Amino acid sequence: MAPAHDRLRRLVLLLVVATAAAALLLAPTTADAALPRVQHTPTKADGSLAILVVGDWGRRGQFNQTLVAQQMGVVGQKLDIDFVISTGDNIYDDGIANTSDPLFKESFSNIYTANSLQKPWYLVLGNHDYTGNALAQLDPAIRKVDSRYTAIAKSFIVNSGIADFFLVDTTPFIVHYWNNTKFDWRGVAPRDTYIANLLKDLKCALTASKAPWKIVVGHHPISSACGHGNNTELEELLLPVLRVYICMLFDLT
Repeated sequence: MAPAHDRLRRLVLLLVVATAAAALLLAPTTADAALPRVQHTPTKADGSLAILVVGDWGRRGQFNQTLVAQQMGVVGQKLDIDFVISTGDNIYDDGIANTSDPLFKESFSNIYTANSLQKPWYLVLGNHDYTGNALAQLDPAIRKVDSRYTAIAKSFIVNSGIADFFLVDTTPFIVHYWNNTKFDWRGVAPRDTYIANLLKDLKCALTASKAPWKIVVGHHPISSACGHGNNTELEELLLPVLRVYICMLFDLT
């Protein structure tokens, strides 16, 4: 096996982001606690990873979704990707109603058909997913419709050898969403308790991680020059936790 520093350099993150509402936070150095986890065993002999990251995508093939999916297939084959990460807003405009909602196949299964994309997809929810049935995308029954779709909880960890990926549910942090009755807050309310527990679990998981790289994924950017601007709730609550472990911040807006 190649030395750790050589394998780190071969960690490939190809970021494919459709719109402005996604954030990916990267940090080198060395997850547990209450956050559930998925074990993704590396398939390459040297332990390196190649992944695609996409956000704000589920539009029944419209708004260039099909074109982006085709290019993802081309690049995915070239890189021999291990998996795909979605940063949320998986299904527009209001998520899915249930696990048999035809919108799921129309926006996912029937769009990402390239052989190279028939890999696990690890997903976090965005605000548009929360205005539908937020629990439907987490239901194990959704994997009977398409086995790639892996969202085992609103926040969870993917262990993949060289890197631990921490998928963090950022939607409940945003205060003004709580004034909108369309949001599905089952399993979340009360907000303060949910966020406090999530941050505690994230701290424990980051501390316990032995992976050379820690990668924290969330739907909302902390700092942004786009029309949405900075998310002050994330600046105040999430950023202090990340600063302890994160030395680089990639703002995808």
